[in-house]
Amino acid sequence: MIMFSIVRRARSSTTFPRKWTSGKTTVIRVPERIADDLLDIARRLDESAGFRIREEAAGLFLEVLSTRRVRYKADRPVNVASVPQRSPFRYPGGKTWFIPYLRDWLRSKSKLPTRFIEPFAGGGIVSLTVGFERLAKHVIFAELDPAVAAVWRVVLNGQAKWLAKEILNFELTLENVRKVLDSSAETVPERAFQTILRNRVQRGGIMAAGAGLVKAGENGRGLLSRWYPETLARRIREINQGKDRLTFVEGDGFALLEEQKADKDAVFFIDPPYTLAARRLYTKWQIDHRRLFKAMKACRGDFLMTYDNTPEIVALAAEFGFQAQPVAMKNTHHAKMTELLIGHDLGWLKVTRGG
Repeated sequence: MIMFSIVRRARSSTTFPRKWTSGKTTVIRVPERIADDLLDIARRLDESAGFRIREEAAGLFLEVLSTRRVRYKADRPVNVASVPQRSPFRYPGGKTWFIPYLRDWLRSKSKLPTRFIEPFAGGGIVSLTVGFERLAKHVIFAELDPAVAAVWRVVLNGQAKWLAKEILNFELTLENVRKVLDSSAETVPERAFQTILRNRVQRGGIMAAGAGLVKAGENGRGLLSRWYPETLARRIREINQGKDRLTFVEGDGFALLEEQKADKDAVFFIDPPYTLAARRLYTKWQIDHRRLFKAMKACRGDFLMTYDNTPEIVALAAEFGFQAQPVAMKNTHHAKMTELLIGHDLGWLKVTRGG
């Protein structure tokens, strides 16, 4: 398969850090008015298992096949480079590693869930994946942190183009970064831009008070290490294009659970602030873990939780009659760790899955 790049203006290739997974690329020239649409088609093909072209009386039809399966083992971390990156956030505790498990869980269902509900969404990679890959009919996700919520509100409610343009036009220097981060954002769009910038230039994507700016960064690039304006703008535009399948709720995740608990056709993904690292990583981190387990026991729909692997959480899972399975992952420092998958029935989870 030949993927392609579209060049609108001369730039060094280092300003396009994203790699196509299908191999080498070919640069071609196309009319600018169709450039974004063609790039969207190319990326969908790149993330899929392939495609077919059908010729009918009405014209040619391009059929994208299902997303390729990612091989994984529960005792070996997932290669996150094999998972499409959809979120504009670089989120501490992000769930990119979890996506192959998510796909297997949802595809094990006898029918497509009517709603996929994520009450503690954070960077949103899980909800975005479900929406993009149509693993449920509709996605509802919530976030309490007002700064993070500002981003989702802007991206999904009519101001995505403004945010993408601000990112593309921003000249990233230390002086400009400090000016934005030290300012008082007076509007929701301004706060959204400030949040994206903070997430990208502070160490590890940590947005909690006291987190410092990136210093050396990758390959000595400093603040520029995680600032990919073209990539961020593209992700924001793509999320906005799929907004009809996404509903964002700013507020308490427990309230969303209470509202949706009677829906037996819904599924719930729970990724709460963890018991160990939450205070250091997040602005909104306090949560009653026993209350959360009790809430999931009351939900009629199926659920899957990810949690830090601690004796406290293992005991809670056993107390409420849930199954728990440790799986391997890597943290933001690439250290190998385990997290727990918790649910009513983990029979779909095999030690080895592949394809």
